[in-house]
Amino acid sequence: MSSQSIHSLHAPEPVGPYPHARRVGNLLFLSGVGPRKRGSREIPGVTLDAQGNVVAYDIEVQCRSVFENVRLILEASGSKWENLVDVTVFLTNMKADFQKFNKVYAEYFRDNQPCRTTVEVNALPTPIAIELKCIATV
Repeated sequence: MSSQSIHSLHAPEPVGPYPHARRVGNLLFLSGVGPRKRGSREIPGVTLDAQGNVVAYDIEVQCRSVFENVRLILEASGSKWENLVDVTVFLTNMKADFQKFNKVYAEYFRDNQPCRTTVEVNALPTPIAIELKCIATV
């Protein structure tokens, strides 16, 4: 079965040597998606000090930005939000952020409810509090 790498012109650039997504048959596997904005070092919902350390963050703003980035990648891949079938969520602070995340998640996944796993991780590659790993159909 052949596969195809997909790069979105609108989603944030990957932070390593990988595509935004890979299509295999009618399945679409997204690489980890965070809240960064394309062409910018800005991370919505994150305040950094002069040394680049996180001073404050708003998990709800980051969630909305992550969901928008996932949507951009899905659309660039010929898929759509409603085609998501599995979502893995990585949070850096489950205790502080899970309830707020779950509230925003419920807004975006009111009609389509893919399978979901949520885990806490010690850190993510950039100073973000959330990252999503998604599988969708095309």
